[in-house]
Amino acid sequence: MPDAAEQLQRIYLAGFELQTFERYPNSIGVFRDGCIALLRATPVGLQMIGAPGWRMGEVLGVLVEKDGRQVFQAKSEIVEATPERLEALRGFGEDLDQLLTATA
Repeated sequence: MPDAAEQLQRIYLAGFELQTFERYPNSIGVFRDGCIALLRATPVGLQMIGAPGWRMGEVLGVLVEKDGRQVFQAKSEIVEATPERLEALRGFGEDLDQLLTATA
C-alpha cells in the first residue's frame, strides 16, 4: 500500500509544487506548468479528486466545451484551452498518475 508521505516526496522531487487551500481542507493541491490537481489521502494512498485542470488563482478550472470550443472554466471565469495548454495538461496528468501509482 502506498505511503502518502512517500508519494508526496516523489511528486515534489519530480518538480511539482504543493499547496494547501483553505477552501479544500482535506486535500492538497499539486501544480506545475499552469496545471493543477487536488489529491486526498485514502486508505490506499493519495488519489486525485476528479480530473486535473488549469490553475485559475486559488481554484481549478475544469475543461469543458462551450459554444463549440474547449475552455477551462471556474465559475464565470474562462481561459482558452489552447493546444499548448491541452498538451501541458496531458503531460501533467500522465506524470502525476505515474508518480501516484509508482512503487518505491
